[in-house]
Amino acid sequence: MPVKTLDFHRGTNVTLGLPFVRVSPDHGTGFDIAGTGQARPDSLIAALQLAGQIAQTRNQQP
Repeated sequence: MPVKTLDFHRGTNVTLGLPFVRVSPDHGTGFDIAGTGQARPDSLIAALQLAGQIAQTRNQQP
């Protein structure tokens, strides 16, 4: 089951195994709604918050 079916507006992709933090919103580009005022930043905000949490946790490890 795709995560976005559980919470479409806050879903986040995480790529593991890289030497850097990589996250992205769990949705497409939204070109079809660009400029219509329908876009929501929730998923991007969730991705950025998660990236911060991951980075902070990595910095605390020995």
